[in-house]
Amino acid sequence: MELQINEKKRTSQALPETRLLWVLRDEFDLTGTKYGCGEGQCGACTVLVDGKATRSCQTPISSLAGKEITTIEGLNKTGKLHPVQEAYLKVDVFQCGYCASGMVMSTVALLKSNPQPSEEQIIDFMNGNVCRCGTYPRIVKAIQEAASQA
Repeated sequence: MELQINEKKRTSQALPETRLLWVLRDEFDLTGTKYGCGEGQCGACTVLVDGKATRSCQTPISSLAGKEITTIEGLNKTGKLHPVQEAYLKVDVFQCGYCASGMVMSTVALLKSNPQPSEEQIIDFMNGNVCRCGTYPRIVKAIQEAASQA
C-alpha cells in the first residue's frame, strides 16, 4: 500500500488492517511517534492526518490512501524546529518526555484549526493527551506562547 508520509511517498508491505503506529515505527523507522496505551486514550501516538490530530495506534493503514500523514519528524522542514517545538522548549514543558511528540502534534493541529485559542479551548482540545509527569500548566503556557508567535 502506498502512503504519503512527511511529504514523501512510501510503500508499505504491511497488511491493510495494520495500525499506522507499527508501520511508522517498525517499517519506516519513524520512532518519534510513541506507543502509550494502545487504545487511543493517552495521545502519545498522535500524528496528523490531513492536518487533524489522529491516534496512530487505532488507525488502520487501509483508511489512509490519498491522505497526508505528518509525524513529529515531518515538522522540521527548514532545518529548524517547528514554532510549537520552540515554544515547548522555551517554557521547559517536558520532564520524562514520553508524551512530547503526541503533545506537540496535537498542539500543531489545534493551532491550525484555531490560531488563537482561549485557555478553556486549549484544555478542552488537549484533554485526550496524557502527561505522566503532570506538566499541564506548562503545556497550556507553551501553547499560548506558540499562539502568540503566529
